[in-house]
Amino acid sequence: MAAESAPDPVRGRGATTIADRVVAKIAAQAAGEALDAVPEGGSRPHASVVVHRDVARVSVSLELDYPSDVGHRCGAVRGRVRARVEELVGMEVHEVTVHVERLHSPLTRQATRRERLS
Repeated sequence: MAAESAPDPVRGRGATTIADRVVAKIAAQAAGEALDAVPEGGSRPHASVVVHRDVARVSVSLELDYPSDVGHRCGAVRGRVRARVEELVGMEVHEVTVHVERLHSPLTRQATRRERLS
């Protein structure tokens, strides 16, 4: 008499799909965490993501205060984004590209204040 094999519990579980926009929101939040604060008059980081077979490529755009160590801050953002996406979503992150869109200096902050008061 042949013994029946137990059904494979993994096959019946289905699949989980995480939308690219969800991964992008996690990446943007992680970039903000790495920066600690948004520059005065600046906007929060935003991200776009391309996912292929549980591998993500992330592009983050952000604004920084001037002067600052741009290379160090971008490196911190790359590391934090990679770690948080891998931790929260379970995807490998092969690439994190950081685009610095704007540097906020004390002079630009003063000019912005004057424009608001006018």
